[in-house]
Amino acid sequence: QAQLVESGGGLAQPGGSLRLFCTVSGFPFSAYAMAWFRQAPGKEREFVASISWSADRTNYQDSVKGRFTISKDVARNTLYLQMTSLKPEDTALYYCAKDKLAYRGVEGVRRSESCDYWGQGTQVTVSS
Repeated sequence: QAQLVESGGGLAQPGGSLRLFCTVSGFPFSAYAMAWFRQAPGKEREFVASISWSADRTNYQDSVKGRFTISKDVARNTLYLQMTSLKPEDTALYYCAKDKLAYRGVEGVRRSESCDYWGQGTQVTVSS
């Protein structure tokens, strides 16, 4: 059974940076597209970024383009989200998620219903 464990969240000042980690096990990481989602208090969960199974394509929510970078290290079984120029509105619980189907691109995994396994989340708070 697949397992996803996020870490790296914490408190950052506006304009600061954080790097999130999602360590995976129980499935062939190299064969699956992955995504990051987030959920702020009182709001619905939203897509943040996705990466294709081959890691040659990425896709971002408009509000994080140019500030966040998604990547995957197959050798380390780890998905990353590098976040820079953080804003208070980036405050949320961040989740990584695995695509249901193997060998797909970045579009399908943008939808939460296309993901079958999720981590428990890691909290990111941006505040001065």
